Amino acid sequence: MGSSVDYDVHYRKGRGQCGEPFPAFVEFIDAMERRPARVLDLGCGQGRDALMAARRGHEVGGVDLSKIGIAQMQEDAAREGLTVTGVVSDILDFRSRSKFDVVLLDRVLHLLLDDGERLAAIARAATLTRKGGHILIADVPKHRALIHAWFDERNDDWTVTRRTKNYLFARRQ
Repeated sequence: MGSSVDYDVHYRKGRGQCGEPFPAFVEFIDAMERRPARVLDLGCGQGRDALMAARRGHEVGGVDLSKIGIAQMQEDAAREGLTVTGVVSDILDFRSRSKFDVVLLDRVLHLLLDDGERLAAIARAATLTRKGGHILIADVPKHRALIHAWFDERNDDWTVTRRTKNYLFARRQ
């Protein structure tokens, strides 16, 4: 996926370097009926989405290349009395025996080297999503066709529930 060095430098500048969670993600998490849900944030950075989900009572894991980002996320979680499991790993290499109710890919796909890696990341997220679970993707419009095509080609297994210029939310059948 590339180096964590740039993000380590970025994250050392302070918390909240990527801003607040997108309202679309917050609304989705708030509307979830399953509580607590198991949520996995792939490419979590400093944990803005992971912490948001944990604050709402969900069981949360975050995966990122940046040791600094993971450490900050876990420090913030501990300060708030939240349990968030952080793993330092390339999202393309991350493996888990667990399946998740929600897998987030929030503005991480555009950081990958090429479309092959982007497709591999989506496929990895899919393997981590339980039946009836959801993948939530936010990315740049440039990759919209690629992301949408992946799910459209698998419409027997996935139902797209939100499709916009910057988002794709899908439910696994």
